[in-house]
Amino acid sequence: MSHDDKLVYMANQIGKFFASQGADKAADGVATHLRKFWDPSMRRAIVAQLEAGQAEGLEPFARAAVVKIAGEMAAKAG
Repeated sequence: MSHDDKLVYMANQIGKFFASQGADKAADGVATHLRKFWDPSMRRAIVAQLEAGQAEGLEPFARAAVVKIAGEMAAKAG
Protein backbone atom coordinates (compact mmCIF):
# COMPACT_ATOMS: atom_id res chain seq x y z
CA MET A 1 0.00 0.00 0.00
CA SER A 2 1.47 3.35 -1.02
CA HIS A 3 1.64 6.32 1.34
CA ASP A 4 -1.19 8.01 -0.59
CA ASP A 5 -3.36 4.90 -0.42
CA LYS A 6 -2.70 4.69 3.29
CA LEU A 7 -3.88 8.28 3.83
CA VAL A 8 -7.12 7.55 1.99
CA TYR A 9 -7.58 4.35 4.00
CA MET A 10 -6.99 6.17 7.28
CA ALA A 11 -9.36 9.01 6.38
CA ASN A 12 -12.04 6.48 5.44
CA GLN A 13 -11.58 4.65 8.75
CA ILE A 14 -12.07 7.93 10.62
CA GLY A 15 -15.14 8.62 8.48
CA LYS A 16 -16.61 5.24 9.40
CA PHE A 17 -16.18 6.05 13.09
CA PHE A 18 -17.94 9.41 12.77
CA ALA A 19 -20.73 8.04 10.54
CA SER A 20 -22.58 6.96 13.68
CA GLN A 21 -23.02 10.64 14.55
CA GLY A 22 -25.15 11.24 11.47
CA ALA A 23 -24.49 12.96 8.17
CA ASP A 24 -24.68 16.48 9.59
CA LYS A 25 -21.85 15.92 12.06
CA ALA A 26 -19.71 13.24 10.43
CA ALA A 27 -17.71 15.40 7.99
CA ASP A 28 -17.07 18.01 10.69
CA GLY A 29 -15.91 15.27 13.05
CA VAL A 30 -13.51 13.88 10.47
CA ALA A 31 -12.17 17.37 9.68
CA THR A 32 -11.65 18.09 13.37
CA HIS A 33 -9.80 14.80 13.79
CA LEU A 34 -7.55 15.54 10.81
CA ARG A 35 -6.76 19.00 12.19
CA LYS A 36 -5.97 17.68 15.69
CA PHE A 37 -4.15 14.45 15.01
CA TRP A 38 -2.68 14.47 11.51
CA ASP A 39 0.66 16.08 10.84
CA PRO A 40 0.37 19.12 8.53
CA SER A 41 2.33 17.23 5.87
CA MET A 42 -0.29 14.46 5.94
CA ARG A 43 -3.11 17.00 5.49
CA ARG A 44 -1.25 18.66 2.63
CA ALA A 45 -0.65 15.27 0.98
CA ILE A 46 -4.30 14.18 1.06
CA VAL A 47 -5.47 17.59 -0.15
CA ALA A 48 -2.96 17.38 -3.01
CA GLN A 49 -4.29 13.93 -3.88
CA LEU A 50 -7.84 15.24 -3.97
CA GLU A 51 -6.90 18.25 -6.08
CA ALA A 52 -5.00 16.02 -8.53
CA GLY A 53 -8.01 13.72 -8.90
CA GLN A 54 -6.12 10.84 -7.28
CA ALA A 55 -8.30 10.32 -4.22
CA GLU A 56 -11.12 8.36 -5.87
CA GLY A 57 -11.24 5.98 -2.93
CA LEU A 58 -12.32 8.62 -0.43
CA GLU A 59 -15.75 7.84 0.98
CA PRO A 60 -18.31 10.67 1.29
CA PHE A 61 -17.64 11.82 4.88
CA ALA A 62 -13.88 11.65 4.44
CA ARG A 63 -14.08 13.45 1.08
CA ALA A 64 -16.23 16.23 2.56
CA ALA A 65 -13.73 16.64 5.39
CA VAL A 66 -10.77 16.84 3.01
CA VAL A 67 -12.62 19.41 0.88
CA LYS A 68 -13.22 21.44 4.04
CA ILE A 69 -9.54 21.19 5.01
CA ALA A 70 -8.54 22.20 1.47
CA GLY A 71 -10.72 25.30 1.72
CA GLU A 72 -9.18 26.24 5.05
CA MET A 73 -5.68 25.78 3.64
CA ALA A 74 -6.51 27.93 0.61
CA ALA A 75 -7.99 30.69 2.78
CA LYS A 76 -4.95 30.65 5.05
CA ALA A 77 -2.57 30.79 2.09
CA GLY A 78 -4.03 33.91 0.72
